Amino acid sequence: MGVEEQIMEGLEARLGTFLKRGEQALMAEKTRVLKPFGLSVPQYAALLALSQAPLSGAQLARICYVTPQSMASLLSTLESKKLIERTPSDVHNQVLVTRLTRSGHATFRKANEAALAAEARLSAAFTAEEEETLRTLLRRAITTLSSPAGKE
Repeated sequence: MGVEEQIMEGLEARLGTFLKRGEQALMAEKTRVLKPFGLSVPQYAALLALSQAPLSGAQLARICYVTPQSMASLLSTLESKKLIERTPSDVHNQVLVTRLTRSGHATFRKANEAALAAEARLSAAFTAEEEETLRTLLRRAITTLSSPAGKE
């Protein structure tokens, strides 16, 4: 067995390797299906959140699990594509509220169909019971890793 195979075998023994590979496979598939719409996965995630309600950049960053700086750059790109518009908040003039434009709604609807189809393909690999078990196990992993060590 060569060095590369030994390393891969060692990595395959680690749970984190499988979590990372699963995430990478999902992101690669979503990247592929969103490309025709000119959207990256993070841009799509922002549009998905904005399809639910107008939000500030800080709210979007938290919902999309990115830094405020990354979200600011992402929103600038979406605004240049005329998919969103930002206006001052009624409550705080310093806060910009982001909304989908008509074009943003249309692009989101089409991109969402493609993203949902990719997720349906993933779901089809499992029975309903297996999918629920997977969700339960992933929730437990997230909770465990999100709490301070030894405090689960």
